[in-house]
Amino acid sequence: MKHFHPSKRTSSFYDLQDLTFIERPIRRSLKTAEEIEKLTVDEDLNDIERAVYLLSSGQDVQRASVIINLPNLVRQNPAETFRRVVPKVRVGQLICSTLNPNIHINHSAVGLHANTVFSVFKMSVFLCFSLTVVSNSWLETLLSAIDALPKETIRQEILSPLVSKAQLSQSLQARLASCRILGKVACKFESPIVKKDLLPLVRSLCQDVEYEVRSCMCRQLENIARGIGLDHTKAAVLPELVELARDEGSTVRLAAFDTIINLLEMFDSDDRTRVIFPLVKTFCEKCFKADEAVLASLSFQYGKLCHGLSASFTEEQHLWFLEFYKKLSVLGLQHENGHSDNQVYPLELESKYALVRRNCAYNFPAMVLFADPNHFLTELYPTFSSLCHDPEITVRRTVAEGFHEIVKLLGPNVHFIHKELVVLLQDDSLEVRHLNVPELVPALAAAEQKAALSLRWRVHERLLQRYACLPRVVSADQIYFRFLQRMFAIVTTNNVLPVQREAARTLCMFLRYNRKQEQRQEIIGKVLQELAQGRSYWNRLRYLDLCEIAMELFSKAYFCKHFLIQALELVNDPVANVRYKLCHMLPRLRSTIRLPADKHLLQQLEFCVRKLLCREKDKDVVATVRKVRERGVDDITEYYFKSGSLRNVLVFDRKANYFVH
Repeated sequence: MKHFHPSKRTSSFYDLQDLTFIERPIRRSLKTAEEIEKLTVDEDLNDIERAVYLLSSGQDVQRASVIINLPNLVRQNPAETFRRVVPKVRVGQLICSTLNPNIHINHSAVGLHANTVFSVFKMSVFLCFSLTVVSNSWLETLLSAIDALPKETIRQEILSPLVSKAQLSQSLQARLASCRILGKVACKFESPIVKKDLLPLVRSLCQDVEYEVRSCMCRQLENIARGIGLDHTKAAVLPELVELARDEGSTVRLAAFDTIINLLEMFDSDDRTRVIFPLVKTFCEKCFKADEAVLASLSFQYGKLCHGLSASFTEEQHLWFLEFYKKLSVLGLQHENGHSDNQVYPLELESKYALVRRNCAYNFPAMVLFADPNHFLTELYPTFSSLCHDPEITVRRTVAEGFHEIVKLLGPNVHFIHKELVVLLQDDSLEVRHLNVPELVPALAAAEQKAALSLRWRVHERLLQRYACLPRVVSADQIYFRFLQRMFAIVTTNNVLPVQREAARTLCMFLRYNRKQEQRQEIIGKVLQELAQGRSYWNRLRYLDLCEIAMELFSKAYFCKHFLIQALELVNDPVANVRYKLCHMLPRLRSTIRLPADKHLLQQLEFCVRKLLCREKDKDVVATVRKVRERGVDDITEYYFKSGSLRNVLVFDRKANYFVH
């Protein structure tokens, strides 16, 4: 009998006490019979009647559920929903429902038809400017509803209150909502209306005392510009962007930078040269020296920026942007003079610098195009080499992802990056190696060895899958001497079954596309010796796996000639697992036999079935053989027996369940 220590008993007692405390709120949350009765609704009511009843007499949670379900009611019965349910929805109910953080009323309003959303539309206009708790939810509702409402309704119901809500005397929430609404409605009206009614509000909000408002309005300037058109953008929007790009707040400057990039096609060459370039140059220099937080966004947009401005650059401007990109690509690794930087950065700052370099790697193909592929060796090769050797895995992985694009851009000069390809293929990170599609033989062999030593067998499996395409690009001799023995080693020694099977498939692919008869014979001989006749039953099981693959890849005649006999001989295998797998394969093996040319193979297959039925002692093997026979393994035998082909060979005794002469 076990004896428990007193401390253990005390611990158990306290554990039980904890359970009682856990149970108490559960008991309190249970509904009383009276509450349940109040929440019960007549089951005979249809959906519309139930909704009307709940909105009129139900509890708050029931009314909220009806509001959430409005889109479904509209789809099922729009006429009755609009006539009976929607008028019952009151402002108070909507406010109560949106006060619950688990209920998102905006999805319901968005789902309503344009002609009926107006019944709750005025509520949206009111609420998005008022209650802080629900304003964001209703703002999204309003923005979605604008797409479905006519212009006149928008002008009367939105623009009128918008003039007052955008004033400095209003709350921060109201002014932020005004910015987003202005950006949304700008594309709904013609250019003169936008210029007359909206631009004054836009200018006011761009000069707001709160940086959040200036930043928000700045990000809506793209919609404003597209609303007023090319002719007025230069005079009305560009000055605001210039001022915001020089704002004291970094988030405002970043918003201006992003908006400028998105509107580059709307500025003419003269504006790009005289206004945009100096502005962007100043922005880049300021960020590089004192604003690491903005550098991540700058580096991500850099390729798009250079591509959009390249046609307007002078040679000097072109060179400046290229040099600045080179600085970004080694940020946190080197000084501007090229010497190693031994300074230790805080972890947060180091992470930001790594993100900047990763963005540079992402934009590298665009920068190759910007610098001209013919100048790659002199202008960008050192930068590319640095990115390939970057200490951060994410940077090297990003380079590997875009490697094929660089190859296409370089064309005949692709040999410039041969060394970097080898470096990436031999990378310590499996993710980096896996992303390289173009492959070199020595690097592939090294990569596979490292994958085999790792614990990530799925990566090893995928790498072997890629090996199957090698016959298309690598000579038969290279495959025979570099990879073949390695595939045999994986099949016979690896401990992961999916990896072994993938190696067996790759081995069959090598055999199929090898055109040298002598090598093919040696491969087949080695398969039979090391697998079919292997000392380990595990290797013999892998031979049967290889046979399944070979039946898919080779012709029936080739399979029967080189693989079938050895597979059937495994009926004598001392290990039941091998015989069991062979029994499962009998129907497929039979399907490869062509009659009457392969009559002797059919006889041997039937002999295997007879031997298994007569002598097999393992109950699982016997059961499998009988199931296979019932599915039709002996159908061919009976057919050829009737035709006389096998009449003198054997007769099947169904009562005894075995063959007799």
